[in-house]
Amino acid sequence: MNIELRPLDASNREDCIRLKVTEDQAAYIASNESSLEDAGENAAVARPFVIYADGVAVGFTMFAFEPDYEDPDSRYWLWRFMIDEKRQGRGYGREALQQIIAYFRENGATNIRLSTKESNVNAIRLYESVGFKRTGGMVDEETEFELNWPQH
Repeated sequence: MNIELRPLDASNREDCIRLKVTEDQAAYIASNESSLEDAGENAAVARPFVIYADGVAVGFTMFAFEPDYEDPDSRYWLWRFMIDEKRQGRGYGREALQQIIAYFRENGATNIRLSTKESNVNAIRLYESVGFKRTGGMVDEETEFELNWPQH
């Protein structure tokens, strides 16, 4: 499987908007259309990407990338991450998450933070399986997680 993160632009915007999570997952993540509005409102730090597998749009992710933010633990966030309901359970999420982590590392991040509801057990299982750990903090009633890697 060849997973690729393509920056959101006019050529893939419609692909992105067509992607949906399952009905029961909708309580955990904003729609991609709403996320794109958020990206526009936070253009200085938001980095939206469409996730492709072998040339087909399968998901969406958006990062907050703010290397000059005063708190070094809060400079890099995984704001959105979703795999289309028709593509779930095939390993795309895990592989995409590995690509996301590689992107952060290659672009100078020292860690990644994210938050999700405690009841989002499938997402938590995935995040923890690649090394995310609970920080003990909460963000808007969501549990905060962090992934760190050794500094050189």
